[in-house]
Amino acid sequence: MPISKLTKFLDDDGIKYVSIRHSIAYTAQQIAESAHISGNEIAKTVIVKLDNALAMAVLRGTDKVDMDLLRSAAGASKAELASESQFQGVFPGVDVGAMPPFGNLYGMVVYVDEGLTRDRRIAFNAGTHSELIQLDYADFERLVQPTIANFTQG
Repeated sequence: MPISKLTKFLDDDGIKYVSIRHSIAYTAQQIAESAHISGNEIAKTVIVKLDNALAMAVLRGTDKVDMDLLRSAAGASKAELASESQFQGVFPGVDVGAMPPFGNLYGMVVYVDEGLTRDRRIAFNAGTHSELIQLDYADFERLVQPTIANFTQG
């Protein structure tokens, strides 16, 4: 989803957001540094397989997914990171690794770690490695309606 489609989705719902352009960066910490925002405010999207179904795990950029906790929270018998080949083509027009955390727009279940819910504002990749969208977490939660669980090791 190119940034124009994402911003149209947000605009159509009356969401207030900021678009941030930054130099090309790939990790959450590089992005935070490049965009001059806290690493805790970066929401990273990790694509996982839960019992062979793709899902999004969204967490603070400074945290790591604990697959056992995620598996338990999802009620799945198996949880693993998805390989790029497994989700190739699922996110047309989006750079690999820069998926915005709007799984609802791709027919994917979204799990948000509890730690992220404590942040007033979050910023996330907007489909490229050089653009972020920053908005209130409450607006994100209302639009996406994720399952909230504790699945990180900080």
